[in-house]
Amino acid sequence: MDTVLVELKKNRIIERIWSKDYTVWKPDPAEISNRLGWLESPLNMNEDINRIEQLAGELRAEGFTHALLLGMGGSSLAPEVLRKTFGVSKGYLDLAVFDSTDPAYVLYHTKRLDPEKTLFVVSSKSGTTVETISFFKYFYSLVWDVLGDHTGKHFVAITDPGSSLADLADRHSFRATFLNDPNIGGRYSALSYFGLLPAMLTGMDAGKLLARSMDILKCCRNSDHDNMGLSLGAIMGSLAMAGRDKLTLIIRPEISSFGNWLEQLIAESTGKKGRGILPVTGEPAGSPDMYGNDRFFIFLNLEGEGAYEPALKALEDAGHPVIDIHLKDLYDLGGQFFLWEMATAVAGHILQINPFDQPDVEASKKLSRRMVDEYVKKGTLPTETSTLCYGGITVYGGPKARTPGKVLTAFMEQATPDSYVALQAYIQPTDKMDDALKKLRVRIRNRYKLATSVGYGPRYLHSTGQLHKGDAGKGLFIQFTADDVRDVSIPDNLESATSSMSFGVLKMVQAMGDRQALLNAGRQVVRFHLGQDISGGIKHLTEALVR
Repeated sequence: MDTVLVELKKNRIIERIWSKDYTVWKPDPAEISNRLGWLESPLNMNEDINRIEQLAGELRAEGFTHALLLGMGGSSLAPEVLRKTFGVSKGYLDLAVFDSTDPAYVLYHTKRLDPEKTLFVVSSKSGTTVETISFFKYFYSLVWDVLGDHTGKHFVAITDPGSSLADLADRHSFRATFLNDPNIGGRYSALSYFGLLPAMLTGMDAGKLLARSMDILKCCRNSDHDNMGLSLGAIMGSLAMAGRDKLTLIIRPEISSFGNWLEQLIAESTGKKGRGILPVTGEPAGSPDMYGNDRFFIFLNLEGEGAYEPALKALEDAGHPVIDIHLKDLYDLGGQFFLWEMATAVAGHILQINPFDQPDVEASKKLSRRMVDEYVKKGTLPTETSTLCYGGITVYGGPKARTPGKVLTAFMEQATPDSYVALQAYIQPTDKMDDALKKLRVRIRNRYKLATSVGYGPRYLHSTGQLHKGDAGKGLFIQFTADDVRDVSIPDNLESATSSMSFGVLKMVQAMGDRQALLNAGRQVVRFHLGQDISGGIKHLTEALVR
């Protein structure tokens, strides 16, 4: 690793990044020169805090109690981290992030919110994200039925200048529109309007968070070996090139949601051109003998907390690379956002990829759009041929076997020591589902010594979806779908009650589209349709993976 650092210093990588030299990554400036605004974002956002504070004050004075963020990926993950980490200050708005097309999830939020006391934050860089626009149509129509001409006062937009969302906000008299720096990519936008505005509605001290980010920013300007971003990036990149490409994060519970933001940043930035770093987050810690030689570990700890020290030492003694990062308190997350952005940019240089584009994300989107068009014309989804129906579970793809459990066991036999397993759940995100999927991933890890990831669809498409199709093809993909007890219509437009699409159909189209995109990329995929007994189906599959 020291050799890598010497080479980075010799080639003046840090100086060139700060001078926005696109040749650090590629000879072509496309999707690089216009993606480096994150370097100044902590400084620039300090000038915009007063406007956000004014908005928060107005909302509190008018009796607003809740906020719902409608967004996906880079527009939603940082606000979710900050809400889960800092909670809600007394008298401020309770924020929730809405990023699922599951009908039960839509109905849950519909029932719990009072439209008269809720602010809807529509957040999209491009303004064309299909999920976000569908969310907007649904909730705008819902609020219109209650408030009529006053509906616009319950909506705020965060987007790029000139986007279709900016135009939409103007046409429908949104309370406010916040135009972000267009030179900031979605996953690098935590310290911009996209991350900070929603969090400030909850009473988080953005000035303090930005001050901590500035401390790390100054450190990351150093051209020597004391540059934390340079060192971390060198470790990430060099270990990945050496075959340890499963970055396993073990994070204190108080800041555990930070792993979800890191997952998108690393996976979508590095998973391309046949290379990638798989971020493993949320996987419970195990003993050293449960891990393969493709892992390296990073502990994110809070100052004074030594709970992980025995586990850390055990992993080190077993020969695994381990990094221990300590945060003084929760507000040090501001510095962590910037640190990991810089480290990921440096790792991209080592991997010889562009960390700011996402060329393979569009694959599943195109297939899904084609299926949507077909559904609108014909009123039916494309036909898929099942390979097994047994015990209420229908299987699509994978090896032939007599039961779904045996299908899964045979599917897992295709794994190699450097494989990983991605569980993709197109079902309602709940604590019960979290627990069921966690038991399955632990069983997989303990039996096969493989890294695992869990993603709810379509959320994961905006997070790890790029890595799944752009890396070296090491993934085994297990999809879960289920019957929707009730469906929810998506209005065709805001002026009409007609609907040619539902959230249930959109969710299924996204699952089918991504499965086909993975197959087209030569990946191994199996889908289990669990009917109405979702927990029972996952339990059956988990119990099938016995030693």
